[in-house]
Amino acid sequence: MTVKDYPTEELARQPIGYWAGVAHQAVVAYTKRTLEKEQLTQPQWWVVNLVGESPGTWTRDTIAEQLSLFADPGLSFTPLYAQLFSRGWLDESADGTLHLTEEGTTGLARTHTRVVRANARIHEGITEEEFLGALAVLRRMIDNTGGDSDVPWWASDLELVGQASPYLMGLHERDL
Repeated sequence: MTVKDYPTEELARQPIGYWAGVAHQAVVAYTKRTLEKEQLTQPQWWVVNLVGESPGTWTRDTIAEQLSLFADPGLSFTPLYAQLFSRGWLDESADGTLHLTEEGTTGLARTHTRVVRANARIHEGITEEEFLGALAVLRRMIDNTGGDSDVPWWASDLELVGQASPYLMGLHERDL
């Protein structure tokens, strides 16, 4: 698909809130469609990635606490965990820490491959300079309006420009 060109004067009058919202909706919808191919919801994917990244570190409560920062308001983690347990992807130790099962590890790897491809598609045709410029503008606007423009906790250790959180998207430095 080719992005239609518009005169600079017309683009300069466009409402950033609208375009940021449309971009958010499109990227999240695309990500959800990718995850649906593995019968996963986005929050389930977040859980699988956190547990896979740091086995034996996370409990149900610590995951819910961290993920509730950006999950949809009112998201209940109880059924989410139950679904991952019933699928055989997640197991819980006596001390309450969560671990991926063999099936969960295999599913994580399989889904990860899909997510890497989806992320590449999302960033197709966008240079590193363009991505950084767009991110800088959005962060400045967030700061200008009193929002928190700091890099989120889940993205602070990423070395690759344009990569979403390894917890959200399942991308890691080792995969590139």
